[in-house]
Amino acid sequence: MRIVVFGLSITSSWGNGHATTYRALLRALHRRGHEITFFERDVYWYANNRDLPKPSFCDLHLYGSLDEVQRYVEDVRDADMVIIGSYVPEGAELGEWVATEAGGIKAFYDIDTPVTLSNLTTKGVDYLTPALIAKYDLYLSFTGGPVLRRLETEFNAPAARALYCSVDADVYFPINDRIRWDLGYMGTYSADRQPTVERLLCVPARRWKQGRFAVIGPQYPESIRWPANVRRINHLPPRRHRLFYNQQAFTLNVTRADMVTAGWSPSVRLFEAGACATPIISDWWDGLDTFFEPGHEILIAHSADEALDFIRHTRAGERAAIGHRARARVLAEHTADRRAEQLERYAAELAGTSVIAN
Repeated sequence: MRIVVFGLSITSSWGNGHATTYRALLRALHRRGHEITFFERDVYWYANNRDLPKPSFCDLHLYGSLDEVQRYVEDVRDADMVIIGSYVPEGAELGEWVATEAGGIKAFYDIDTPVTLSNLTTKGVDYLTPALIAKYDLYLSFTGGPVLRRLETEFNAPAARALYCSVDADVYFPINDRIRWDLGYMGTYSADRQPTVERLLCVPARRWKQGRFAVIGPQYPESIRWPANVRRINHLPPRRHRLFYNQQAFTLNVTRADMVTAGWSPSVRLFEAGACATPIISDWWDGLDTFFEPGHEILIAHSADEALDFIRHTRAGERAAIGHRARARVLAEHTADRRAEQLERYAAELAGTSVIAN
């Protein structure tokens, strides 16, 4: 297929998980023989923090305004599929233009489904409107479960399908390195996640002063008082994520409030850590047990006491076994290649054929 993607960013992973998602998925699609063109709005924030300025797996076009996009109308008309992602600046206006000009499948890729639906019914978003949803042939959602039916019945999406985040198994895998952290967490600050970070990481750190903890991510307020045994790192480039996972005895997964409410919304951090065979301690949300088996492939903590008990009292052999069982599950179900196959099946379904390939 010839695929055109308009996404928030693929060149910069600074403060967003979209770049990680696009890189893994498009790299897998490229390996499978598809031709991909990616359009990214050239904005100051990402322009000054680009860690992949020239991706090898797609043609990249940076544009400054929607007027500039008009010159690429033939690419849109000739593509077998055009995908517009969530949070693309002026994405709703762009979507209306694509709905008029695209000759192939028109898809919306919502990497933020619960947030999108919550805001659509309250204050609105600039990348989507309720009326526009019906003009997309395919609504690809980071959230599965009941949300998919809601998209079709309440918002009139012709076809809503889950396309969860994934991991590039060639990038994330176990390596032999010393354990530096008893528990680590990686994620951009959000006010709704911070109470869980406090409960499942900071409180255990205060109670176990000999423990070693780390929190990595940007935008945390200076007013936060971290325990003395918590190492704070503002940003870690993707090329160093694998090392960080492999240096943790356990890694913490914390889910945004909207995702908890919706359920069936796995974070890419779950699959990255799992691919590295790093045992995961996570908060709970509906649908989590469809991705990992609790107590066998992932540990669920509801309190600081439970988190601290896992960290201090899980035997090394069982800890390793949990990590390797999670890795086996990720490799079987949650790699970028599996997501690329799913996208091909969705395209074939809409095209009424059995196979869509190069």
